[in-house]
Amino acid sequence: MDRDLRPSPLYREVEEHFRRVYEPGFGKVTEPADPRPSPDGRWVVFTGSLWEKLEGTPKTRICLAPAGPEGGDADVRQVSSGPGHDAGARWSPDGRRLSFISDRREKGRMQLHVLSVEGVGEAEPFPEIEGTIEDHSWCPDGSRILVLAAGLHADSAGAEGSGALESEKDLPDWTPKVDSWEDRQVWRRLWLVEVSSGEVHALSRGDLNVWEAGWCGGGAVVAVASEDPGESAWYTAPLVLIELENGEDRLIAKSDVQFGLPAGAPDGSRVVAIEAPCSDRQLVSGSALIVGADGTGDRRVEIEDADITWAGFREDGRIAYTALRRGDTVFGHIDPATGDRDEVWSTTDAVGAWAPYAAPFGDDGFAFVRQGFDRPAEVAIVEAGSDRTVASFRHEGHDLSRSLIGRAERVTWNAPDGLEMDGFLLAPEADGPHPFILHVHGGPVWSYQESFPRASFSWLVSRGYAILLPNPRGSTGRGRAFLEAVIGDMGGADAQDDLAGVDAMVERQIADPERIGVTGGSYGGFMSCWLPIVDQRFKAAVAISPVTDYFSQHWNSNIGVWDSWFLGGQPEDGAPHYRERSPVFFADRVTTPTLLTAGTEDRCTPPGQAMEFYRALYARDVPVEVAIYPGEGHGVRNFPAYLDLVTRTTAWFERFMPAKP
Repeated sequence: MDRDLRPSPLYREVEEHFRRVYEPGFGKVTEPADPRPSPDGRWVVFTGSLWEKLEGTPKTRICLAPAGPEGGDADVRQVSSGPGHDAGARWSPDGRRLSFISDRREKGRMQLHVLSVEGVGEAEPFPEIEGTIEDHSWCPDGSRILVLAAGLHADSAGAEGSGALESEKDLPDWTPKVDSWEDRQVWRRLWLVEVSSGEVHALSRGDLNVWEAGWCGGGAVVAVASEDPGESAWYTAPLVLIELENGEDRLIAKSDVQFGLPAGAPDGSRVVAIEAPCSDRQLVSGSALIVGADGTGDRRVEIEDADITWAGFREDGRIAYTALRRGDTVFGHIDPATGDRDEVWSTTDAVGAWAPYAAPFGDDGFAFVRQGFDRPAEVAIVEAGSDRTVASFRHEGHDLSRSLIGRAERVTWNAPDGLEMDGFLLAPEADGPHPFILHVHGGPVWSYQESFPRASFSWLVSRGYAILLPNPRGSTGRGRAFLEAVIGDMGGADAQDDLAGVDAMVERQIADPERIGVTGGSYGGFMSCWLPIVDQRFKAAVAISPVTDYFSQHWNSNIGVWDSWFLGGQPEDGAPHYRERSPVFFADRVTTPTLLTAGTEDRCTPPGQAMEFYRALYARDVPVEVAIYPGEGHGVRNFPAYLDLVTRTTAWFERFMPAKP
């Protein structure tokens, strides 16, 4: 394919499809995230996306919606005006003010601002804090704000696109990318802002890297923290308690897996955090660890057939939580003293962003973002077992996108060992068999939920393709044993789970056995290279941000700890899976035409991974192409580069497994 596809008829068709899907929402707030109810229960504040055109990524704005049943979409109002990104709004305890972070002063560098909810006027900035702010929260009495700030050049999480956190300053084109030992010593620190005076001072010590933090009463902070600032250090980071009086930190819990989402009780007596085997920072689903603030009396609450995805304390001391169970989202409460758990509501809809998340609402309710096969993302509330929509953003583009998909349904099939597997099928209305695309998710520790079909999916289905989104072993939502089955066996039993899904779709006359393709990003990119080695039935593969050589991945990636854990050892120690599960060493078995893509700024799966497999297949005369996107990280996220990716993907599948003669 050409380097510039914009003049091609296919690119123009892709561009027109996305324009028709997105344009009805231009200039309007859509795609809500991070809902937070006001202390009096009257409002829900959230971050909304604002598209003006298909360039870059959407701007984000702070929005308010009335929480009561009498509210409506017309009452949703935008309370911040950019011009850059405004996000992460938090209520003051008295409910009179909203704080949020914004890069309005320096593009790409988030700083703290506050505005009055009832008054008129623009937000006021707080004094500048070193680096860029990632999170913040008010202390219980409203006198201070806790701020978590990352130094510039710190790594972004893979879920956020990898790459380094930078402010967007104009530099000459010849300026090199620089990486050195000294430059990598970039820390994440906690700061305290005195609300009345605006005075700012550091809380955590300079050689402690804080990944996440939350208040524990009014006199301490609970944090996931490490002695090393590198991304790999997160995988072994313990829970610590930091005293406000002197800034001293002490260990309260360690684990053989990972911690995330720490929170403290209102009275400061206990903390809770999610404890889980993870493949990516910020994607944490497992059990709830409850431990005393003094580090004693630890208790683990684990659900055998589900994974807890978020937990936080209510004012009465109970722990509210969300969990994922085979695609369903569960809401409930935990008694921290006994560990007893009760489930209060569940839904088949997808909740949250990467995993189910909700915010406590009132005495027993929850506020959350949900979406489903027929429901674009919206803000909702559930209380007393009854749910209601607070703000919907549906427009004509959503209706068009959904109308192009004839079938959207959950499916199950049996793996070779008889274990039942789950997935989601998107297919044309007409009877099959159809040309068929297996779309493997990243992680591997993550899972698909019942989400509103993205524009790229509706595009491919409109071209005649059926798509299966499988949740094989290693996926979240079925308990720790199911999740851990992939550790030490990547590309083993989980690959057979995926292939069994393909077999089931062939048997059900959905998939044409002569036109089967595979795609996916990150771990799905690895599987898009690996599955054609395991099974030669695939007629085309598109691997996005893949791992193809675990030896070079270990030394070039910023998360080498991950592969040593999931592969069972260090490469220098002779751990066999470094070779046995690296697609590049089995390129002689590949006959599947393969398109590889990567971003130049990806630190998780660097672009060399795609290039290695390209060279290996090219040397064996396998049809292969590679596209490296400048400025992109882990995956392609910016328009119009994303349109180029969709065009290349479509052209590749239509060339080697066409839907039409």
